[in-house]
Formats: sequence, structure tokens, C-alpha cells
Amino acid sequence: MRLKPITLKGALLLLSVPAILASGCGNDNAKDGDDLPPVDSTQTTILNVNGEIFSIPSPIQTAFLIKNSGASYTKDILNASSKSSQYSTNFSKALNLGIYGADLGYVTIYDQTQDAIGYLNAAKKLADELGVSGAFDTQTLERFQKNLGNKDSMLVLVGVAYRSSDAYLKNNDRSDVSGLVLAGGWVESLYFATNVYKTKPSEDVKHRIAEQKSSLQSLIKLLTPFYSQPEYTEFIDNLNDLSTVFDGVEFQYKYEKPTTDAEKKITTINSKTEVKITPEQIESISQKVKNLRSQVVG
Repeated sequence: MRLKPITLKGALLLLSVPAILASGCGNDNAKDGDDLPPVDSTQTTILNVNGEIFSIPSPIQTAFLIKNSGASYTKDILNASSKSSQYSTNFSKALNLGIYGADLGYVTIYDQTQDAIGYLNAAKKLADELGVSGAFDTQTLERFQKNLGNKDSMLVLVGVAYRSSDAYLKNNDRSDVSGLVLAGGWVESLYFATNVYKTKPSEDVKHRIAEQKSSLQSLIKLLTPFYSQPEYTEFIDNLNDLSTVFDGVEFQYKYEKPTTDAEKKITTINSKTEVKITPEQIESISQKVKNLRSQVVG
């Protein structure tokens, strides 16, 4: 299956699921001849939306960070895959497709094969009901079955599945759907991070929470054109409410002279960005995200 270049709408959708947006070196563990590159766990995607540049970490990036923090697998923080049948509007289906995309990345990274099957089915159901019927076609599902238990391959295949929906979104001008899927994945990822920070705090997770300040502004800008639609109004208002807490989060750039290895012709950037976020701010963000997610998942 050949992958198409990612359009803006495709990128929006892919951001909200555990998709492989860029490939690295080859995968020695791919099965049955699948040429599947491993996931780049450090990848951040750059979007150009209406002439503005946004950098938004993908949910897969956050999931890797959480596992690397030493946090154990916690199924309780996921949205139960069995709830997929209760979402009746396109608005709730799109948001929860994003939620399930982040959940699928999480369970896959923790090698929870049986749970991954449940989230694949939940995502397929919502994708089909949204009209993105090609996202989980027979060929892709067969590849999932062949690669169960192969973490890298599973993550890449999720990207293949969601990427195939790009044609639908492009041809039908459904940027509203792609924006909601993005938002759902973002909410779930931040929910993961705030929950993990409570039980196993680390500087990396704290920084990931803080840097969502700019990502949240991107989301609000993407969804604001649909504000007049009743379902969007409350959701965007809640995002703006969350944004007020992030207003107090500060970043300070600390310059350090780069070092150069003349022999290897490599220059290392040593400058760092320090984050200033208080425990009270993290607690407030955590509570507001929890409430927002509860409204989304029902």
C-alpha cells in the first residue's frame, strides 16, 4: 500500500491518532514482507494553517514519553472501547475517534495486544459511521492481524489506516471532522499526561503538560470557524476556559554556546527552554481537562 503525501486535512487527522508521520530506519521485525518503518517517538508535526505555523506533539509522542517515565500501564485512564456504540452525532463520533486513536497508541506502546484489538474495532466503527469507510478496509485489517504483537508494525499500520481517510476529507471538504479528531486526540493525550504526573511526576511530563499552552491556542483557532454551531460552542468555550489557566505558564529561553565536533562535522545545540508551571496550575489544568474529557466521552 503506497502512502500519499499528507495534505493539511490529512495532517490534522493524523495528528490526532497514533500515526507515523515520518519514518526512520528500516524495521527488522516486520512480518510477512510488510515494509514498515519504525515509529519516530520524537516526531513533532508542523502545520501551516491559513498562513500560520503551528507545532503540535502527536499523541504517540506523549504515549512514548509516559512509558519512558516508568509509569505502569493503567487501563482505567482509557475510554472503554465498548462505549463506541453510544456516540450518535458526527460531532461526538469525530471527537471520540480522536480519543480512541490516542488510546490505541497507548495500549500498543504498552504491548497490550488484546486491548489493541478492541480499540481497533472501536475506531473502525466510528470511522465507518463518519463515512471514512476506507480507513479500515479488509487489506489493512488483514495486515493488523498478521502483525499483532509487533509494536512498531502495529503503530505504523494505524497510521496507514487513518491516512487512507485523507481522500474522503479532501474530496468532501470536511475540515470540521479532521479538526474534531485532532481535538479528541489532544484532550486524551493531555488527560494521560496529567494523570501520570499525579502518580509519577517527572520533569519531562511536566514540560509536556506546559507546552500544550501553544497547542491549545492552535486548536481553538482551528475550531473557531465552527463556533456558531451549537455543539461546538460549549466545547470551544471550555477550551477557552482551559486556556486561561495556561496563560500563567511561562517559558524562559536559556542560551548556551553550541559545541562543534570538527572531525565528525557535527554541531550540538545546547540551549534549553525552561518552563515555569506551579503545582497549583498543574492541578487546575488536570481538573479542567478531566471535566472536558468527561463531556466528550460521556
